[in-house]
Amino acid sequence: MKASDLFVKCLEEEGVEYVFGVPGEENLDFLDSLSRSTSVKLILTRHEQGAGFMAATYGRHTGKTGVCLATLGPGATNLVTAAAYANLGGMPILMVTGQKPIKSSKQGRFQILDVVDMMRPITKYTHQLASSDNIPSRVREAFRLAEEEKPGATHIEFPEDIADEKTESLPLKRSLVRRPTADPKSVRAAVARIEAAKSPVLVIGAGANRTMTSRMLMQFIEKTGIPFVTTQLGKGVIDETHPKFLGCAALSSGDFVHRSIEHSDLIINVGHDVIEKPPFFMRQGGTEVIHISTNTASVDPVYFPSIEVIGDIANAVWQIKEDIMPQGAWNFDFMTKARAAEVAHTAALDGDARFPIFPPYLVRKIREAMPANGIICLDNGVYKIWFARNYAARQANTVLLDNALATMGAGLPSAMASAMVYPDRKVMAICGDGGFMMNSQEMETAVRLKLNITVLILNDNSYGMIRWKQANMGFKDFGLTYGNPDFVKYAESYGAIGHRVDNAEGLPALLAQCLDTPGVHLIDCPVDYSENDQILNKDIKQLSAAV
Repeated sequence: MKASDLFVKCLEEEGVEYVFGVPGEENLDFLDSLSRSTSVKLILTRHEQGAGFMAATYGRHTGKTGVCLATLGPGATNLVTAAAYANLGGMPILMVTGQKPIKSSKQGRFQILDVVDMMRPITKYTHQLASSDNIPSRVREAFRLAEEEKPGATHIEFPEDIADEKTESLPLKRSLVRRPTADPKSVRAAVARIEAAKSPVLVIGAGANRTMTSRMLMQFIEKTGIPFVTTQLGKGVIDETHPKFLGCAALSSGDFVHRSIEHSDLIINVGHDVIEKPPFFMRQGGTEVIHISTNTASVDPVYFPSIEVIGDIANAVWQIKEDIMPQGAWNFDFMTKARAAEVAHTAALDGDARFPIFPPYLVRKIREAMPANGIICLDNGVYKIWFARNYAARQANTVLLDNALATMGAGLPSAMASAMVYPDRKVMAICGDGGFMMNSQEMETAVRLKLNITVLILNDNSYGMIRWKQANMGFKDFGLTYGNPDFVKYAESYGAIGHRVDNAEGLPALLAQCLDTPGVHLIDCPVDYSENDQILNKDIKQLSAAV
């Protein structure tokens, strides 16, 4: 068969549902083959970056490799940010890029870059197809590596002369893979150390979210009563309305949650990934750490655990839970006190119905509007800290924020992919005005796909996160403000439904209307960031230190 037909059949064999992308001349054989597939659908986007973000979010939700497509040269370079986003964030994707003929050149070096070499530092695997006979093994290898812990980005370059070849090769079947279980001796060592501790604490990270450990961790917490903290990428593994929840490590230090960790004499770190800023810093002679993960710990100056339990995380937690005996000497009084102080501080802020909207009030009203399984997809900005701290995630992967690459522009495409994977759930993109404009053209894609999403734009006419840091460092306000379009008219020009928040009291009704009405809704929401520096950099540190 034709090589491009074989490539598509390999995608079908892998169970691929969508190819997100922007094709070019060098993809036309592949595009023609894709047009005849009955199970793989092309999702045409308006920018390659949006396609990559959508593929990555598909991978995050499903655990299956999301596939995205671009042409050579500028199309491939536009996938670089999405590749880094997926690779750091642990989201499986395969990027397929086109290339000029490699056996004979007709256009010199026009548009030709060494894309394979460019992708090498930011992917788990990158390969140029030089023979159609190798397509099945190279595609299978790309999917295997993309999905293997830690998941990430893979890349295949598909030159147009190879795509046009004839081959007798056939797709390879997926293999049955089970993650290895943790060594019983390491489990025993961990149990003995936990039982000997005075105030152990669980820290739940990104790896626990990916491998669906919620049930086992919940059973462990219910049996032992040991409280838990989450990282930003660990939010929702355990319902954060649980009484043993101590908070999310959204700030780097000096928060109430850090005080709880400081008062622990043993940290049980589940699914930790060093790409997240550490929720705690280790020092020689300090608090011991037990590392429970599918991979051994990456050691750096602030992370060097003393016991490692390596294997399937859910199974490792189950083994520990089965062996452990809750200890009457465990004491969590200080941690409970610190959490109560944080809850009281939040309660003192989130009723403030000023206008423009105050971030704590916004977070509270969105949490009240969203069902337990509703999905919020955050772009990158200072509001991410407010949501990570104050928004109680009820289920795994219902708060999609990027605390790995921490890129702007991913919020809207992430919400679009979420709505495709879960069409019956409420989905909201929460974007700053800066991040939204980086991929705002995907509004047309969302309308064309007839998705049901709400896009909330937090409008302060500036790059608010950097402005907050600028103020915190004592620099004058400079170089970070701009003007915006009329977002309501902008939404309407794409065929979406535009709304504007005029007062705080009307926000809950507007959120409910948008979430309950089909279609693409955009809400222009002016936001008051004037107290960010005072609250996040000063008040929280002082109040937590006083606990």
